[in-house]
Amino acid sequence: MSKHERWNTLLELLAASGKLEVEEAATALDVSAATIRRDLDELAEQQLLVRTRGGAVVHGVSYELPLRYKSTRHAPEKRRIAEAVADLVAPGEVVGLNGGTTTEVARALALRFASGRAEAPGAAVSAGPALTVVTNALNIAGELAVRPQIKIVTTGGVARPQTYELVGPLTVGVLNEVVLDVVVLGVDGVDPELGVMAHQEDEASISRLFAERASRVVVVTDSSKMGRRAFARICGLDRIDLLVTDAGIAQETVAQLTEAGVKVLTV
Repeated sequence: MSKHERWNTLLELLAASGKLEVEEAATALDVSAATIRRDLDELAEQQLLVRTRGGAVVHGVSYELPLRYKSTRHAPEKRRIAEAVADLVAPGEVVGLNGGTTTEVARALALRFASGRAEAPGAAVSAGPALTVVTNALNIAGELAVRPQIKIVTTGGVARPQTYELVGPLTVGVLNEVVLDVVVLGVDGVDPELGVMAHQEDEASISRLFAERASRVVVVTDSSKMGRRAFARICGLDRIDLLVTDAGIAQETVAQLTEAGVKVLTV
């Protein structure tokens, strides 16, 4: 196991329980306690955790993995989800992508709308963009900025280094001036009673505004976040039209979401 893989696993274990013991981690990763101590020391230097005498703890209750470590988790599921979402978008639509949405969704959209691939047979070639994307995510903007067939609109705002997400009054100002056909929301938790949630309150408020500006709201998340709660509520299930997730979702959860009026698509 490489150092990068060990770090990803250690951060996932820490996110799940809030604390981690050296011996416990050494057993889980099948490496020496000395290796784990060095890993935890290096992660602490990057302010990804707080070292304790026997292990490590998270920085706070609303612990969140930096995006560069989250991006490798459940990668196959995220790719399938992204491809399914891209198929739901029609040519010429205005799509909102929040900072919680993976770059996999952006890449899938770019492939779908590359060089007229999404045009219906015999349709006239449009002079406008194949797709317009509005986002507050710097990584998504960077992914799509080089795609000439896609018009990319970025909000202003203050960047959060953990997620590359722009938040604050400048972000709100731009979103208040646009109208979206559909928004694709990445979230940190889905609860049948509370709705969808994010770890950070400023990100949740921007995602809520994205939902308010859109005619259709699509939530994308892997099944590991089902039944999980996060600190800040984005919106209730009554605002969501479709949830796209992987086949690992429990049928009981599907039934609860369907009863709440949310269509569930598993891939």
